[in-house]
Amino acid sequence: MERVVPPDAARLLGEARRVVVFTGAGISAESGVPTFRDDLTGLWARFDAQRLATPEAFDADPDLVWGWYEWRRARVRRAEPNPGHLATAAIQTRVPGSVVITQNVDDLHERAGSRAPIHLHGSLFAPRCVAAAAHPAAFPSTGDGEAIDPEEGRRTPPPRCTRCGALVRPGVVWFGEALPEAALAAAVQAAAACDVLLTVGTSGVVYPAAEIPTVAARSGAAVIQVNPEPTPLDQVCTVNLRGAAAHVLPALVAAAWEAR
Repeated sequence: MERVVPPDAARLLGEARRVVVFTGAGISAESGVPTFRDDLTGLWARFDAQRLATPEAFDADPDLVWGWYEWRRARVRRAEPNPGHLATAAIQTRVPGSVVITQNVDDLHERAGSRAPIHLHGSLFAPRCVAAAAHPAAFPSTGDGEAIDPEEGRRTPPPRCTRCGALVRPGVVWFGEALPEAALAAAVQAAAACDVLLTVGTSGVVYPAAEIPTVAARSGAAVIQVNPEPTPLDQVCTVNLRGAAAHVLPALVAAAWEAR
């Protein structure tokens, strides 16, 4: 069925000079990437995702935690960017200076062509060592996890950093950890300076990331939400578009360029 984009949404995006696209788990789920708490099958089905994603869990059983993240990374590698990711990249191409901010730890925005997305929660593809300096880790390649069974997974000892010898940990933000200061500051700055912010596939309940659309609204930007269901962000949005990002975003982008 053909989806009609409201003229006001198309006009807002079409006239925008500074756009921020803020994405959450919903856009990646449309590529077949399970959401965090759904990513529990095979070996991992008997574990609580929230308990695996902590510094304490890694300290207590690094083989278990590293194996889970390697398994997740392998599953992401099998996914492909969907039309929502491609539409996001198209916005950056058509509106120079646009910024992508994501809560997702996958690399689907990069693979779709987006430039330098800000990862508020880190990335599965940017591991770092556990040493005090917490520098990005260098370690022998394991083939990006192709050997990890996509259904069952396995316990896997973490590698050692070839730079300092410390254990390598996933480069994601765990429960109890602060968001990367530089990423959060860049996201807030971009949201405060934009004239349109698109919030796509995010629940609006994970803070402090969920504050980003509110920062934009308070700074006078129009906030357009794309989500199949209502969220707590509805009240700060100028326009709410109900539907999947893979369908709504391409239609919105097409209508916006026609309105320019």
